[in-house]
Amino acid sequence: MSLNRRHFLAAGALAVPVVAGGSALPASAAEEAQRGSSRVLTGAAMLAAQGWRPLAGKKLGVLSNPTGILPGGEHIVDSMVAAGVRPVAAFGPEHGFRGSAQAGGSEGDYTDPRTGIPVYDAYGADATKLAGLFTKAGVDTVVFDIADVGARFYTYIWSLYTAMVAAARVGAAFVVLDRPNPLGGKASGPLLDIRFASGVGRKPIIQQHGMTVGELARFFAAEFLPGDGVKLAKLDVVEVRGWRRDRLFANTGLDWVPPSPNMPTPDTALVYPGTGMFEGTVFSEGRGTTRPFEIIGAPGLDWRWSEKLNGLELPGARFRETYFVPTFSKFVNQTCGGVQLSVTDPGEFDAIRTAVAMFVTAKALHPDKFAWRPDHYLDLLSGSDRLRTMVDAGAGVDEIVGSWRAELADFDRKRRHYLIYR
Repeated sequence: MSLNRRHFLAAGALAVPVVAGGSALPASAAEEAQRGSSRVLTGAAMLAAQGWRPLAGKKLGVLSNPTGILPGGEHIVDSMVAAGVRPVAAFGPEHGFRGSAQAGGSEGDYTDPRTGIPVYDAYGADATKLAGLFTKAGVDTVVFDIADVGARFYTYIWSLYTAMVAAARVGAAFVVLDRPNPLGGKASGPLLDIRFASGVGRKPIIQQHGMTVGELARFFAAEFLPGDGVKLAKLDVVEVRGWRRDRLFANTGLDWVPPSPNMPTPDTALVYPGTGMFEGTVFSEGRGTTRPFEIIGAPGLDWRWSEKLNGLELPGARFRETYFVPTFSKFVNQTCGGVQLSVTDPGEFDAIRTAVAMFVTAKALHPDKFAWRPDHYLDLLSGSDRLRTMVDAGAGVDEIVGSWRAELADFDRKRRHYLIYR
């Protein structure tokens, strides 16, 4: 398996520059770099600048969604077709290839009306089924281009992993068109206990992993694929140009395309690794409002929760008392009280610690209203039953967060070998 991230070559094609100091960028991009421009160029933009020639002659299967765009908003598949590099198939993850489905849904199999390319539903497909779809479509190279939001329970990274296993089984090469992690490169939170593996966390990584999809692909290939008895024929990561680990999405100059219907802004992504866990409670996580995952609450809550939370002076966080009526999901057409979480200092903000404080205070203030979902879905989101049982036992925020400090440090050391960006 090739893990050499410094070169992505195709026979008879130009080398694609994927790291600083590589082959020439397109003139305009090179000039920007020389001027010290802050513009970030995605892996997709790097290949598109070469007219997709490094992929010419391949039988491409593209796993993507609406986030797989180029500067100006053109989707990579549309750009490939226009350049004469026509994929044999596209594959849609959760929410679908064109992104029309809600949470837990997909678009099914269909022929894309814009390009005429067959689209296969990859959401929920295991590696065996996906390998069968690759074989049916005649794929010899899988291209992955989906923007992640940096949380273990966001399903796209597990679509990536499943596709890697499937590609290995059929002998297909694998190409990741990398994109920045919108949360930067810092890891935070607990490690998944493999006994709690599910569709929202298949392998033991940290909850806020702080890696790009390209870095995760390198990690997965070395750390997890051998345990599944497979090895990729070839893995290439086409790197982002101009991104650093301390750089949040707002500072990339890239257009934000909602990677799912309830991830409307980069602000949502900042809080999601923490407040996404409210899906494991009876409280509304803000679905059906204009600020999902920033607005949290339930019927009967009042100002006391925001007062209690603000009194904790959590770094980088501020809470506003709010009232809302969800239009779908939990508490449809019911008036809810709760809080709106705002990130005042992204550099200081810890989404997971903040969410733990929200759990602890909600349980203390509203023991008659706060509860976990009966199916203990929180355990799948947080990666074990530890968080739930510690909150129920009355543990404080520092004690809970401290309980995963050692595993976080160990993961941080392990991932360093696979990091691309500094």
